Amino acid sequence: MTNKPGEKYTGSPGVTLSVTDSGLQVQVRRSDSTWLELTCHSSCVLSDRAEYVWYKNEENIETGSSLLVSSGSTDRYSCYLIGSSGEDSPAVYGPQRPSVSVSPSAEMLEGDSVTLTCSADANPAASYTWYKEDGTSDPRLLSEEPQLVFSSIQSSDSGNYSCTAENQLGRKTSDFISIDVKYGPQRPSVSASPSAEMLEGDSVTLTCSADANPAASYTWYKQDGTSDPRLLSKEPQLVFSSIQSSDSGNYSCTAENQLGRKTSDFISINVKYGPQRPSVSVSPSAEMLEGDSVTLTCSTDANPAASYTWYKEHEDSPRASGQIFTITDFTAEHSGNYYCEAQNEMGRSNSTLLLITESAVDGTTRIIHITRWTLVSVMLIVLLLFCLWTRKKKAVSSTTEPHESREAVEMDLHPEYEDLSDMAAQREDPEEQEDQV
Repeated sequence: MTNKPGEKYTGSPGVTLSVTDSGLQVQVRRSDSTWLELTCHSSCVLSDRAEYVWYKNEENIETGSSLLVSSGSTDRYSCYLIGSSGEDSPAVYGPQRPSVSVSPSAEMLEGDSVTLTCSADANPAASYTWYKEDGTSDPRLLSEEPQLVFSSIQSSDSGNYSCTAENQLGRKTSDFISIDVKYGPQRPSVSASPSAEMLEGDSVTLTCSADANPAASYTWYKQDGTSDPRLLSKEPQLVFSSIQSSDSGNYSCTAENQLGRKTSDFISINVKYGPQRPSVSVSPSAEMLEGDSVTLTCSTDANPAASYTWYKEHEDSPRASGQIFTITDFTAEHSGNYYCEAQNEMGRSNSTLLLITESAVDGTTRIIHITRWTLVSVMLIVLLLFCLWTRKKKAVSSTTEPHESREAVEMDLHPEYEDLSDMAAQREDPEEQEDQV
């Protein structure tokens, strides 16, 4: 039944009545790059004579079925059906500045799952796009979803992120949000300056660096051939203001923060230097006879290894080259002062003079041999005299009668003693015998 008298409707099995709101909605359509066309639309069937009122930020601006507005407008627009008892349509407007949230919001560690969410108030609902700032004028597009998900975030994911919210009425971009992923040091790298040849006395700097968040602290070590390298410094740089040959060796550094510790590979430092004063040794070092072979050996500390040259004093031409110099069949002509010269690309150095003479090699030996042969000769003469005396005594005893007096025997023996004396006199001069020999 209606409010008009006599107008009603009945039917079988009955009548169902449904009442629907006018369902006003503002539809947005792009007219061109500059203008948007707004149309007020009802879900009910209306007559062609239906009229609408348009509101801008809740203020009545004009009537009509449609409205033109500039693209990118930040205002809110709604419409109302004249003569209806319903409400205004929901307002349409471009996105407000988006907000970004991070979960978890606490410290992010490498390998964690992290989600960034972008949201903005807009009608119609906005679509979203994620960007990462790579230091260029145009951020890098990452995703076109409301959420940006890192299932296992890495150190390379650290950086500044932003999102945009966009609908037909406009587009807005959020502020940047900084993602700071914490991680332990990566393997440190070591550099040397200068990287070219290092000479003794040069200034040399070793630098240790490692990617880490938070920043790592550094420690320098030198490998001394033991199980535990020797600690040198706790600075990122190891500086030698005047590097020495003793500084040559293998160096490494460690990088450490609260999330871990890593050690670099060894870097080898090779300091070059000229030869030190050479030392010379002679072999054999004991007594040597004329005609023997004499070997001289030269040695020095140098980097790179030195080459050797042998000289005799007051001679310009070298006698030999090489670390070892051998003189075979030594004679008086070889006597003199000798020295060696050690040389590499960094410099040269001479040994002190080494005096070699015939007397030093043979004179002492000659005296020892003469003395020895003299003593042997004297002992042989004494032994021979004793043997002759014993034999004579036995002969006299066997030929002399028992009744002969002691004096007679002694008189008979006297001539023999004289003979023995003569024999001894013939052998008194051992030096003459040695010379004859």
